[in-house]
Amino acid sequence: MFGIVRPCTHRLSEGLRIEWMAHLCGLCLALRADHGQFARIVTNYDGLIVSVLTEAQAGALPAGRRTAGPCPLRAMRTAPVAMGEGARLAAAVSLVLASAKVRDHVADRDGLLARRPVAAAARRVAAGWDRAGARTGAALGFDTALLVDAVDRQTGIETLAGPGTPLLTVTEPTETATAAAFAHTAVLAGKPQNAAPLAEAGRLFGRLAHLLDAVEDREADAASGAWNPLTVTGTSLTEARRLCDDALHGVRLALREVGFTDGQLVHVLLAHELRRSVDRAFGTSSCSHQGLQVPDGSFGPPPGNPYGPTPGNPYGPTPGNPYGPTPGGPAAPPPPRPPRDRRGLIAGCLVWAGLACTCQMCCGSYEDPWSRERREAPCQDCGDCCEACDCCGQCGEGCCCCGDSCGCDC
Repeated sequence: MFGIVRPCTHRLSEGLRIEWMAHLCGLCLALRADHGQFARIVTNYDGLIVSVLTEAQAGALPAGRRTAGPCPLRAMRTAPVAMGEGARLAAAVSLVLASAKVRDHVADRDGLLARRPVAAAARRVAAGWDRAGARTGAALGFDTALLVDAVDRQTGIETLAGPGTPLLTVTEPTETATAAAFAHTAVLAGKPQNAAPLAEAGRLFGRLAHLLDAVEDREADAASGAWNPLTVTGTSLTEARRLCDDALHGVRLALREVGFTDGQLVHVLLAHELRRSVDRAFGTSSCSHQGLQVPDGSFGPPPGNPYGPTPGNPYGPTPGNPYGPTPGGPAAPPPPRPPRDRRGLIAGCLVWAGLACTCQMCCGSYEDPWSRERREAPCQDCGDCCEACDCCGQCGEGCCCCGDSCGCDC
């Protein structure tokens, strides 16, 4: 799994968490359906944004979901998953960009790829992914040659880059590739008027992806002698952060021009989580904007005056019979036990192995491998990703995650 937008599920409401997982699983299953089991290894967090954008413009339809079978990554539970053109476009883009990532590692002679036989095998795999992505893209009216050309130009630009080369010259091929992918979601959704602002949002998203990858790999690349755009061009972290902040602001402005049917998940991923990705890469922190979810689905402080009087007469008699049996007390009948649907020993062990290998037993909640009861993981503290805040009252900027870009009802 790779990608810069990696939301902690504790920060998503239940509905958004289900939607996010539906697109992630939909991308994985689209890769399997069109390109075989091995292609599923290119499933990534950023690729699913293409699927999210397509559905956010076209609107969620019952035909756009299907129930997938049990999967170890879902604790052997079934789940609704996204399907259709958005998921297939995400699969095609993921294949081509994963191919680019493999070739980049081969060029940098990273790890085992420094050995010629391994590098040759990796090049063959990358070439196969390029062809597979092109087939799917052609079926959707998307020319993946734009992505391949951007990848090819990237190598030449990096070869010629040196001290004083503008950093945005190095990020341009990535910007062009992601702009094309974002813009084509408007075509699939039947809203061509959205293509221009989505292309701008995609261009800036590609810039962020390239810059954050360079920032996160800066020390490791320096130790191994690998090529890094910040080191080669002599760009400071301060300047890189400025470019990232400008790109964040540009993404939010571009998304304002897009006509979404339901853009809530897009906003969470490309406004809030994208900023968190920048903070994570640079080692800074920001408000998590978890807040409290109010009935209309927005986040903010609970309605009403929290310091006002308690409704009703607090000194009046207790409603009902004060001498009757207390619900759940010793005089009350015990609640009926739910029917048990336990797994067998072997099946439970297999599920336990899947949960352990995917870290679901470390953070979050999961289903007990044998009893199927809901369990809470021992590690519920994900650091700043789970810290709640008062969106409207603490930061003095309207919304503490977006600055002046959105109000408290975001």
